[in-house]
Amino acid sequence: MDAMLVSYGVEWLNLLVRWLHLITGIAWIGASFYFVWLDNSIRPPKPGSDLANKGVSGELWAVHGGGFYNPQKYLVAPAELPEELHWFKWEAYATWLSGFAMLFIVYYFNASAMMINKEVADLSSWQAIGVGLGTLVVGWTVYDLLCRSPLGKRDGLFGIVMYLFIVAAAYVLSHLLSGRAAYIHVGAMMGTMMVGNVLMVIIPGQRKLVEAMRVGKSPDPIYGKKAKQRSVHNNYFTLPVLFIMISNHYAMTYSHAYNWLILAAIIAAGALIRHFFNLRHAGRVSWGYPAAGLALLIAVAIAIAPRPMPAAAVAVATPTAPIAQVTGAITPAAASNVPVADMEHIQAIITQRCATCHSAQPTQPGFATAPAGVMLQTPELIRQNAFRIYQQAVQLKAMPLANLTHITDEERAMIGTWYQAGAK
Repeated sequence: MDAMLVSYGVEWLNLLVRWLHLITGIAWIGASFYFVWLDNSIRPPKPGSDLANKGVSGELWAVHGGGFYNPQKYLVAPAELPEELHWFKWEAYATWLSGFAMLFIVYYFNASAMMINKEVADLSSWQAIGVGLGTLVVGWTVYDLLCRSPLGKRDGLFGIVMYLFIVAAAYVLSHLLSGRAAYIHVGAMMGTMMVGNVLMVIIPGQRKLVEAMRVGKSPDPIYGKKAKQRSVHNNYFTLPVLFIMISNHYAMTYSHAYNWLILAAIIAAGALIRHFFNLRHAGRVSWGYPAAGLALLIAVAIAIAPRPMPAAAVAVATPTAPIAQVTGAITPAAASNVPVADMEHIQAIITQRCATCHSAQPTQPGFATAPAGVMLQTPELIRQNAFRIYQQAVQLKAMPLANLTHITDEERAMIGTWYQAGAK
């Protein structure tokens, strides 16, 4: 089969599975947010009331969509098992399965481009895939063992230890995989912990509660307590995982030399902001948590802000000088005193190093269409995307992906000089 048709088919598979992942993820996260809100918002019934005598631990009244609702939570279980009982599980399973499929379609299918950075670690595709899959297994195993250990009974200390473990995983992955792949695998690891909680703890616990009622026994409340704990863990994982899901759009984070530290700060900010809402739903407002989260995000933004490139001697290519002679980078102030490569030379670099993917008909295997719709086949298109080229290829060095086309530092410097002089 023609390679272009294969790439086109993979592109459609990517679209459909990503859409499914988004839909199921919204359903799972929505249920998680709702039930944590519900747990924090219900109020105990008056002592001696009918609800209290029925074993109801809390209730609330709500209005939505033109109707009134009165959800109630039992301390352990109702006196009789209802005929119809809704289970929240397929949302979690479908989200993880579609996310795992996305790992294969986007990263494992094209590991040489999406997972490997030879400047970070000289891995083969199979080694990189092994690191990715191993991360999911090790992550869940460590998390689950910690939950079952005495540490699992101390929520605050457990949260700190788990945070440090996730940061350590980010550090290790950032020294083995490309920044983008490292980020997504930290997210996949956390997502695996979340679905593992549903599959291995929450649903089995709920089954034991239901089974006990079916045979006329009193359910053991320990299963409900364990399920509630894991559900709350999932709730705190949610905002960091959502950021990681969209992080591939922000090379300024994953392409940074300290990308693991940036991710650590953003994860902490997400957890702090989530904690604020959980407290607020319980009737306690503490603005210190979102303030701390926002401060972390501002600190990250300041820390990774672009800096002027240091002045250096540059021999810029001219129509008679080879591209390989261009070295270093210069500041905008110095650029006016240095000859700038003409469009012919810039286009030659872009055509050789960038347009293999960024064109109407990409020639780079694995790409059926230009990434992000950016095409760089003509001088007009190159000028139109000058800032994007400068940011991604010079400032962040995020492109080309895995440097598949072997762009040199000299060529990056030439692009920088050209852009700073006005991208003419």
